[in-house]
Amino acid sequence: MAGYFPNWTLKTTGAVMPDERLPTGQTIIAGLQHVVAMFGATVLAPLLMGFDPNVAIFFSGIATLLFFVITMGQLPSYLGSSFAFIGVVIAATGYAGSGANANIGVALGGIIACGAVYFAIGLIVQAVGTNWIEKLLPPVVTGAVVAAIGLNLTSVAMNMISASPYTKWIALFTVVAVALVAVYGRGLAQRLPVLIGGLAAYVVYAATASSFGAPTIDFGKIAAAPWFGLPSFVTPVFDLKAMAMIAPVAIILVAENLGHIKGIAVMTGRNLDPLIGRGFMADGLGTIIAGSGGGTGVTTYAENMGVMAVTRVYSTLVFVAAGVIALVLGFSPKFGAVIGTIPVAVLGGLAVVVFGLIAATAGRIWVENKVDFSAPKNLITVATALILGAGDLKLPIFGFELGGIGTATFGAIALYHLLNRRTA
Repeated sequence: MAGYFPNWTLKTTGAVMPDERLPTGQTIIAGLQHVVAMFGATVLAPLLMGFDPNVAIFFSGIATLLFFVITMGQLPSYLGSSFAFIGVVIAATGYAGSGANANIGVALGGIIACGAVYFAIGLIVQAVGTNWIEKLLPPVVTGAVVAAIGLNLTSVAMNMISASPYTKWIALFTVVAVALVAVYGRGLAQRLPVLIGGLAAYVVYAATASSFGAPTIDFGKIAAAPWFGLPSFVTPVFDLKAMAMIAPVAIILVAENLGHIKGIAVMTGRNLDPLIGRGFMADGLGTIIAGSGGGTGVTTYAENMGVMAVTRVYSTLVFVAAGVIALVLGFSPKFGAVIGTIPVAVLGGLAVVVFGLIAATAGRIWVENKVDFSAPKNLITVATALILGAGDLKLPIFGFELGGIGTATFGAIALYHLLNRRTA
């Protein structure tokens, strides 16, 4: 494949561009840093859906390496578990919020359908460009959908933390710990608030649970787990109702990935628009492959953009290292056993933060794009989507039931374009 990939040149000082590289040792360390940066979210997402985190990490590594190949080694990105799937997967499977998801196969069929839609959009973009996406999904609509996703997950978080007064206080401690690290942390610590805050809450729970009559952490499971072993792959089940519910998430992933690539273009000072179609196809194919074996749908990660912004290292070879490291973690049952001991109260506290941040991200989208809320078309579009999503309105269509996120998504798109027809 000579000429397909860049001819990476060695760079040891200053900003390192996508077609440049660090020495091998530094490349591996930089890759590990990206794995750590995405670790908290990529592990949290599968736990909130009842998926196996070992399998999710394994497929995030596969997807990252696949992305590198499809984008010709020119677009620095790590692909990890997408939070956009949480609401629809929980709705499609009836997941209670703790333990393994008994209906994971049904969710996987929907994730594959979503990946197929995403891949098809990538093909179209590669052929005709992105203008049609930017017209279909203006910032007011994208923000409304993102906010609806966060609000739709409110009941999930509340159910996780409401078992007892003790679990509520542990969850709130988790929230405060994450917030303190995010605001007052320095360097790499500030990039890992979910991981560090969650660890602090884990320690507090382990030290106090027995005193308050809460279930204690079983460390014996960690000791009994082997260091190496095959991930527990799961076969998908293709249920049309679940597929119709989960497939619309592709719209969110498109908006998410488009913003990611535009952001990297700004950071590197390079025009990456010719790679957008390839990026969509790579994300879509990675999601299909992940869904085929028990992994979560994947997306590009803002956490990794933050690491790139701080380090000014954009070399795509760093993400090859990160992908390989994730694959290795996926083959460690002991790693999975450690994750499995995280108390539901701690996960609930993390969910409060993460779900809230998803909703709050909408505000950033609107502010950065100067959305005019004095215009009735914008105000009504957002207001309607928020209530449809938060209230989880399930809408029967042609024998299928569209969940609250899907109803909010398509409702926002349809309503905005209906109201946008007036020119004066």
